[in-house]
Amino acid sequence: MSEKMPNWLKQRAYLTPERPAIITKHETLSFQELLIRVEQLADQLTTVGVRQGMHCALLIQNNIDSIVLIRALETIGAISVMLNIRLTEKELAWQMNDADVSYCFYTSDFQDKALTAGKEVQSIKLYSITQVKSLKTSSSSSRSMFKLDELHTIMYTSGTTGKPKGVMMTYGNHWWSAIGSSLNLGIAEKDRWLICVPLFHVSGLSILMRSLFYGITIVLHERFEADAVNTSIINEQVTMISVVSAMLTTMLKQLGEETYPENLRCVLLGGGPAPMPLLELCKHKRVPVFQTYGMTETASQIVTLSPEYMLSKLGSAGKPLFPAQLRIVQDGQDMERNNEGEIVVCGPNVTKGYYKRPDATEITIQQGWLHTGDMGYLDKDGFLYVLDRRSDLIISGGENIYPAEIESVLLEHPSVLEVGVCGVESERWGEVPAAVLVFEKNSFCSGIELKQFLEERLAKYKIPKVFYSVEKLPRNASMKLLRRTLKSWIKHEKLTLLH
Repeated sequence: MSEKMPNWLKQRAYLTPERPAIITKHETLSFQELLIRVEQLADQLTTVGVRQGMHCALLIQNNIDSIVLIRALETIGAISVMLNIRLTEKELAWQMNDADVSYCFYTSDFQDKALTAGKEVQSIKLYSITQVKSLKTSSSSSRSMFKLDELHTIMYTSGTTGKPKGVMMTYGNHWWSAIGSSLNLGIAEKDRWLICVPLFHVSGLSILMRSLFYGITIVLHERFEADAVNTSIINEQVTMISVVSAMLTTMLKQLGEETYPENLRCVLLGGGPAPMPLLELCKHKRVPVFQTYGMTETASQIVTLSPEYMLSKLGSAGKPLFPAQLRIVQDGQDMERNNEGEIVVCGPNVTKGYYKRPDATEITIQQGWLHTGDMGYLDKDGFLYVLDRRSDLIISGGENIYPAEIESVLLEHPSVLEVGVCGVESERWGEVPAAVLVFEKNSFCSGIELKQFLEERLAKYKIPKVFYSVEKLPRNASMKLLRRTLKSWIKHEKLTLLH
């Protein structure tokens, strides 16, 4: 028999009805006010035909209406298919078809995309639903119980290796992800978690889930803007925030000589290996940064550094969140400490598989263990150090080169603001590293100077054979670097070569 839980929002509104649930620039909603709006929208959605089990695509921006929509679909029992707003109409249409979507709900900014991509489904503007007058006199659409093993969300991977895959996340995956995080970072009644990452991404959605379980307030930003985020942290009693390295770098640059207030107790830093210069700067400025490791398949973080190790294990992503498990594997064998291999994980927050992709599921999840495709090692104390994506690994003359290591060293150069490293074809070595740099304002370096800088810090085979400059690096909606795009730019000579 499937384990059940009371409707999450109903239970939270019953426990702490007057506590602020969401704060935006325009309005604040308590948990009770949020419940009222969600139940109204749930009835309106059923009036237009949404039913339990239906797959509904969401093309949304970060605002209260989007949160109300997610919660309303949840309370009906419909599955939310979270769409990346940066995709083309063709990519969106493919994902909607692959996910067997019946409805596409969109906010006003994405009307053209939704109507073009959603020709085969019923596309409805979110604002127009709220104008539908429900014939019901009570909230009969609202389920009183949720089953933890039922499907809650489908979220597509970025497709770094072929077509994107729809990751299936259950109610239980979200629940256990939140519980594991709370057992590591703790919960305080006055916690406020700032969301400036997209709600359609697992990092944003997971904060939405946690805030409800913990009974804490969300401070919601429509998009990431460093000055607005810093102002919010300083003036709105923000205690927690989730970012990636590029975001935090920009925030600290904008902050200048100032420091964050003591109420900021946790900066969760994910999105890949963090450059050491950034971590050292955070240490110097006493920014409480906690490296974390996770992915869509693990419903966000599955490894996070515990608070007491923030300084002593600088650069580590930490240990698995309770009750998840972690191994380092190479050629089917567990690796000893300080030996590199693939990171494999298991736990109740791990996906049950990919939608309609039993082949991919079988390859990725073996005997309950998720093979992440990421490379790393455990130190003598069992702390995880993430090296890079296996697909980003550069194999040059038989030597393994991790782009993140080169990037971290290049970021130590005072003239370098951002950098991306990828492998390019070499007739002699198979592949060699190439670096694409964004320089600080009014700063510049030649390729020769950069090579000289690296010669004292890296083995010769790790030093990029070619350097390029660009005004802006390609990143996805969650600010992760797109190495595939870098390779394409280099191949098609779209960059400025540094001599």
